[in-house]
Amino acid sequence: MKLRFSKILKKISLFENKVNKLSNIIYYGRLISINGLVLETTGLNAPIGAHCFIERIIDGKLSNINAKVVGFKGEKTLLFSFEEIYGVFPGARVFLKISKNMNYIFNKIPLGIELLGRVLDSRGNPLDGKPEFDQKIFKIPKKNNINPLDRKPINTILDTGIRAINGLITIGLGQRIGIFSSSGVGKSILLGMMSRYTQADIIIIALIGERGREVKYFIQNILGLDGLLKSVVIAAPADVSPLSQIEAASYATNIAEYFCQKGKNVLLIMDSLTRYAMAQREVSLSLGELPVSKGYPSSIFSKIPILVERAGNLSNNGSITAFYTILTENEEDQEDPIAHLCRSILDGHILLSRYYADLGHYPAIDIESSISRVMPEIVNDQQYRQSCYFKQLVSVYQRNKDLINIGAYVSGNDPILDRAIKMWPLLQNFLQQKQAEKSNYLNSYNELNKIFI
Repeated sequence: MKLRFSKILKKISLFENKVNKLSNIIYYGRLISINGLVLETTGLNAPIGAHCFIERIIDGKLSNINAKVVGFKGEKTLLFSFEEIYGVFPGARVFLKISKNMNYIFNKIPLGIELLGRVLDSRGNPLDGKPEFDQKIFKIPKKNNINPLDRKPINTILDTGIRAINGLITIGLGQRIGIFSSSGVGKSILLGMMSRYTQADIIIIALIGERGREVKYFIQNILGLDGLLKSVVIAAPADVSPLSQIEAASYATNIAEYFCQKGKNVLLIMDSLTRYAMAQREVSLSLGELPVSKGYPSSIFSKIPILVERAGNLSNNGSITAFYTILTENEEDQEDPIAHLCRSILDGHILLSRYYADLGHYPAIDIESSISRVMPEIVNDQQYRQSCYFKQLVSVYQRNKDLINIGAYVSGNDPILDRAIKMWPLLQNFLQQKQAEKSNYLNSYNELNKIFI
């Protein structure tokens, strides 16, 4: 046993010499304890955000895992691993990546036109079996604080290819919209239609914390080959580290910012913002932060706005239009702190209804509860009046549907309800759309006009 361990120590010594000579990586500290998901080290002089790796032994072979500096506690440096910590041993050495000029290397990520058509993880590693990227396109992302006065106003209509959205909750170029949905009501189908039909130069899709099975299904069956060609997919499913899920959301936004600065109109789809918040909660609680609302620490209420505010219109010709999905237990849940926060900071919301989904009504958009805050500023007065009247007819019909179904309503008592009953087949037909059907903005507008002729 002693002989075997001495061989391992010899391998470790050779490994240290190799990385120092070839990779400009210097040994700084040792691992002293693991507290939940947090690894504590001593002797590591590194700033928050620096990337390190920790040695481990698996099947007698020396390897390493990647980690990130997330905090300090006295003389201890706190790390959070990007992967499983199986094989890490007490006293394992922690290496810090530095460059030749002794600057700390933070998270370098690939950014460039080469990303189109690729499926990547949170650090830009290929998941699609295709070759890795040339190191020339790896960059340290810049943290850009956008002056609110430098943002262009939202004054251009974005064609989503979905009739109900184009006609009744029109989206503007650079707008940020939340899609509120519980499970099994057609959220993935709606996102797939948006990714295929929306008029955008570049599409960035971030699949955060969802089932791993759905990643391949979404790419092959919903997004399709044609949609993938102008898209970049960043996947961090539920079985990866919470830190990887956080990094994936940030990386997807970095890619969107890169293309936006090149003057492109970018569509950013993030599924889901709730899983991002859960990952942030897991990291924060592991670092000792106290929960304040349904288990969420107070820091989450600043981290979500920071992420969301990176989307929008910039001072150049580029834009980032973002759709964030928010998971809700039910449509009437007003106590979810993440859903409540997102309603207040986003430029509108689309609510998906289980009631409509159970009826086979797709997309299952609850048009009464959905709103686009910039719609009055980007559409003409006629369309805005028609959309408001359309919602009024749907609302009055839904409130009285029980009376209508049992024959208790007497025609003539309410002129608006009388018209809603008469027009109900037309209203339903306008709201429903097949997955393979595309309805551009002009067609949607014309069909809305036809209803009220």
